[in-house]
Amino acid sequence: MKVMSTRTHGVMDYLVGLLLIAAPFILDFDRGGAETWVPIIVGAMILIQNLATNWEVGAIRAISPNMHLNMDYLIGIFLAASPWIFNFDEYVYLPHLIVGAFIVVQAMMTRVVPEHGAANRTPYRGSSMNHGHTH
Repeated sequence: MKVMSTRTHGVMDYLVGLLLIAAPFILDFDRGGAETWVPIIVGAMILIQNLATNWEVGAIRAISPNMHLNMDYLIGIFLAASPWIFNFDEYVYLPHLIVGAFIVVQAMMTRVVPEHGAANRTPYRGSSMNHGHTH
């Protein structure tokens, strides 16, 4: 069920990216290993990806919303599995697992087409009422 707009997804991505970067320090699991660096790097990747996505809150708009969501699936699965991949699950795993699962669910719930054509880079050619006729 695609109930989330691309604008909402983009705003949430900025918050999730910043939260991931801060999480090791806020939640006190910053031992300097993979448990610390995986969320920091993933958070930075989310911020960069969001800035580069062709939707309302993107700056560069080089990545399609569909590509962004496909990348979110990979990022979310990687983050959720990272405690077991890098063998720090006995120290900390819940933040990685919860946020990773959240990223996947968020991608599943996001509509691919931006609202009101906001991310369309083509110049304005009049209202949709003209049905493609030029004036």
